[in-house]
Amino acid sequence: MSNKPIKMNKLRQIIRLYSQGTGTKRIHAMVSTSRNTIKKYIRIWQTLGISYEEFNAKSDSELAVIFTTPVARISSAPRMQILQGLLPDYCKRLKRKGVTREHLHEEYIKKHSDGYGRSHFNNAIMVYLQLSRSVMHIEHKAGDKMYIDFAGKKLFVIGNDNIRQDVEVFVAILGCSQLTYVEAVASQKKEDLITACENALRYFAGVPEAIVPDNLRSAVTRGSRYEAVLNDEFAAFAEHYATTVIPARAYKPRDKSLVEGAVKLIYRSIYNKLDDRRFQTLEQLNAAIAPLLEIHNNKHFSGRSYSRREQFEEIEREALAALNPVRYELHRQVMVTVMRNGHVRLGEDVHYYSVPYNYVGKKVKLLYTSGSVKVYYNYTMIAFHSRVRTKHHYTTQQDHLAPQHRYVSEWTPENFIQQAEEIHSDVAHYISKVLEHKRYPEQAHKSCSGILNFARRVGTVRLRNACRWANNLGQYNYRIIEEILQKQLDQLSVEEQTIDIPEHGNIRGKEYYQ
Repeated sequence: MSNKPIKMNKLRQIIRLYSQGTGTKRIHAMVSTSRNTIKKYIRIWQTLGISYEEFNAKSDSELAVIFTTPVARISSAPRMQILQGLLPDYCKRLKRKGVTREHLHEEYIKKHSDGYGRSHFNNAIMVYLQLSRSVMHIEHKAGDKMYIDFAGKKLFVIGNDNIRQDVEVFVAILGCSQLTYVEAVASQKKEDLITACENALRYFAGVPEAIVPDNLRSAVTRGSRYEAVLNDEFAAFAEHYATTVIPARAYKPRDKSLVEGAVKLIYRSIYNKLDDRRFQTLEQLNAAIAPLLEIHNNKHFSGRSYSRREQFEEIEREALAALNPVRYELHRQVMVTVMRNGHVRLGEDVHYYSVPYNYVGKKVKLLYTSGSVKVYYNYTMIAFHSRVRTKHHYTTQQDHLAPQHRYVSEWTPENFIQQAEEIHSDVAHYISKVLEHKRYPEQAHKSCSGILNFARRVGTVRLRNACRWANNLGQYNYRIIEEILQKQLDQLSVEEQTIDIPEHGNIRGKEYYQ
């Protein structure tokens, strides 16, 4: 039973009492543990060279590794001193993809044939990582994850009106190098979260394989221990940068311990430096945060000869994926019903966009940016348009219309004039006059369609001459062209206009239009 590991709660009592000046004899009476066992664990604690606060901050699993591993009790041996000198470099390289403890042990044995076996070697690495508060666990591979969260303590700005406005502080940290990004934003809304997250990626000049947010409402619609439901907009942002979102599990503090630790550090390295300063805008506040952030990232880790920035440049920068050169444009969304005319209304602009005619009456989702409008039905995009801000106008794609509507949709002044030009310039001139004289566009379009249809019925020559006659009379409508063709007046030259045109209710004379 003498080899039975000590329980961690009893170990904590022993170290606490000893750090408070209690003797081993008194501790033996209080915790019911042999004096030799008490002395053994006190000796290990003293060998580690850590304060009681550092000891107490460690989890039970960390303490179990440190105090029950043989490596911790032979740290003064020459072989261990040699290995400990190599551990900082080994643990750095272990963060790189493809580097394993087995490969490192093989390299170690080649250079030190009398070195430790694999079990002791692995234990030494484990103890080193547990003891080093500034160097993260082995699972943080280079380029793997970026952790994001908002600091619990807010900063503030005071505008020209002397009204204080609290602002949120966004924090992002790369798991491997621990390079940190900090930005003050107006709120925790998805617009501010996505903008700050994108700025972090730009600051890191690359994209990790995954982004790990806490269960923020602006990123996660519904949390879950197994598979959270992401906010659509944040998921679209991640897709734009070809990364994955893996929300931290609820009630699992170790999933987000890295970013929470970063928040505590920026309280000391940034917040404290801003206490006596006042800022009127977010831009001024972030301008003050930027140099303090650089100092934080370039400061050496405690007990280490390198900084976050140096570790990032050496290990992690090349492991990050390339940035999308196009910045993400935030989408807004609204649910609408397709109208009977096959269009949807974007209320912000009071503009109408076409969708395929078979979706009439369906509920669809509009996702729009400053430059585009996308229409979705059941997660499938059914229409895409460039955004137009002209009020009360329609943007229509011909293939969206029902077959019986497509011909009518081609009734535009430009199309009518173009068709007339193909017949003759005199016809084009007359058609333009018809368009000018009709009060309602639909009425003019019907007249133009009927006039141009005469080219098929009587030929282009007769239509050209009829247009010349009607233009000379100053009368611009379908009926006058029909009357001229019926009376075959088009076969006379305009100079021979000595024939009286019979009176007709639709023929009012040139003076009527003056």
